[in-house]
Amino acid sequence: MTNRYDLARKSMIETQLVPRGIHDPRVIQAMANIPRERFVDAHLRSHAYDDCPLPIKEDQTISQPYIVALMTQALELTGHEKTLEIGTGSGYQTAILAELCESVYTIERIGPLLEKAKKTLNELGYINIYYKIFNGTLGWSEHASYDAIIVTAAAPRIPKPLVKQLKEKGRLVVPVGDRISQELIEVIKRDGAFFTKSLGGVRFVSLVGEHGWSEQGTI
Repeated sequence: MTNRYDLARKSMIETQLVPRGIHDPRVIQAMANIPRERFVDAHLRSHAYDDCPLPIKEDQTISQPYIVALMTQALELTGHEKTLEIGTGSGYQTAILAELCESVYTIERIGPLLEKAKKTLNELGYINIYYKIFNGTLGWSEHASYDAIIVTAAAPRIPKPLVKQLKEKGRLVVPVGDRISQELIEVIKRDGAFFTKSLGGVRFVSLVGEHGWSEQGTI
């Protein structure tokens, strides 16, 4: 039986994603499959599919659906990738990746957020996700290299450890800029060199860590 969330999810795809250029059928199907309402607090569930980010615990956010789809589409996932996610947050982006990759290694620096996300993802049946509480700006070197890396918080510059952990022909998507506004940057590794392009302006919470921002707001 179709419920209000099913209808909202369908509307999200038809009015927010496809008209803005989200065309990868696998990404669209993943966005259609995953109950975004499970990743927000109960009092915000009626807004789960709104065209905007929403607050979650610990002063973090769940990204706007279009931005989740845009970043995921830019990775050009085929289903066989080992992917690194920096910033588990609510776990929604993690679920999208888990639908589209062979394995997802996700790092979160805030323990309570990671535990809540892990609980939700386990309840939804995902078994191809590996979790770590850690400084995400350092990546997860034990399992490198990665076919794809996605960073869900904004850095002042592209973190060098993440670039080093990217596989040949791999793709990295990361917001880069100041604390107020950023550019979404795609990095492609080809023949040992790195090529970048901008996917447009965005606004993310800050990436905190050795190769990001300090807790006090300085680099």
